[in-house]
Amino acid sequence: MSLGPNVYDAEPIPQSARAEIERLLATGDLFRYTASENAPVTLLEREFAAMLGVKYAVAVSSCSAAIFLSLKALDLPRDTKVLIPAFTFAAVPSSVVHAECIPVLVECGDNYRVDMDDFEAKLTDEVGAVIISHMRGHTSDMDAIMALCDAHGVPVVEDAAHSLGTEWGGRKIGTIGKIGCFSFQSYKLLNGGEGGILITNDEDVIARAVIMSGAYEHNWQKHNGAGSDALAAAFARWQNQLPLYNQRLSNLSAAVVRPQISEVPRRVLDGRRNHDYVAAKLEASRFLTVPAKLGPEERAPDSLQFNLVDFSREEALAFQGAAKTRGVSVQVFGLSTDNARAFWNWEFLGETPDLPKTREMLSKACDTRLPARLQQPDLDFIAEALLAAAEEVKGVKIAAE
Repeated sequence: MSLGPNVYDAEPIPQSARAEIERLLATGDLFRYTASENAPVTLLEREFAAMLGVKYAVAVSSCSAAIFLSLKALDLPRDTKVLIPAFTFAAVPSSVVHAECIPVLVECGDNYRVDMDDFEAKLTDEVGAVIISHMRGHTSDMDAIMALCDAHGVPVVEDAAHSLGTEWGGRKIGTIGKIGCFSFQSYKLLNGGEGGILITNDEDVIARAVIMSGAYEHNWQKHNGAGSDALAAAFARWQNQLPLYNQRLSNLSAAVVRPQISEVPRRVLDGRRNHDYVAAKLEASRFLTVPAKLGPEERAPDSLQFNLVDFSREEALAFQGAAKTRGVSVQVFGLSTDNARAFWNWEFLGETPDLPKTREMLSKACDTRLPARLQQPDLDFIAEALLAAAEEVKGVKIAAE
């Protein structure tokens, strides 16, 4: 077996984080509400909101927690239907269930994006909210989605776990819907090991989310550093009215994430360069294809997805093995055992719909890590391994086709 590039290590934590981490360890001051002001989590929220150009942010324990709190902050009644893409991570329907709502799965096409015909058909008067997962950084048609949701008066939550730095028509992903949710898990653009953050411009949403995240008694006052009267009124409305779910982020995690914010523009450019370089090489094959981005989208990819063309199930599985032998790990979403992105594995939902378009897409959609830190020799190794694996399985010389 060939030894390929290490695609699992994240970029090193900036040296500038170490002094703050040492200070925190020396004091033991890891709880976000101990300091009277300017705790690391507070500063992270302020800086993240400024980067995205929104009023408010609350940092929490994961992106899943942010999605859950988003639904609770919208004050949806029990058993409200929530539209979600059928191609997403299991944590998304789990968050809907945890919020005592009912996930309604929408078909996704070969380009991994929401099928707009199915979306429009399922956006009925029973739907109380929509979650759009920009899955693996692939943005669905946000213009069409927002037009339909606005016409129905339905709020949109953006699951932007994979999409920090992506723009749609010049607008930052995560700021288009009513609420945006991001991840600080170790494979994401900002690496906190674990963690997430919720952003919004709505005072009631942020007040409810802050309190339910675990701002007990009057700790919510530390979320209003600018002294906003509207925000203070919202907090006063909801004080003692809401349950506490205690999904806070610690100061130590915030200290790890904050120095990376200045690295976001560079990481976005490097990730896009790497993705487009390998994608162009794969497009030279008639057996592999990388779906094109939609027109208004400027992507910030952290991985590579591509489709197998005219592969049987057996050939697809053989392709996974042939790539691994050459040092590159690839998973076909719908053929990898118990994959958490294959909707039929979400048995906690009970009976799931058939969704033939999404099922067909997942049977040929491949996923491989492609972090921004890789250099051209690494990219060439990965591309050549994938092309050679397809050539082996199909028994032809792709370059000669």
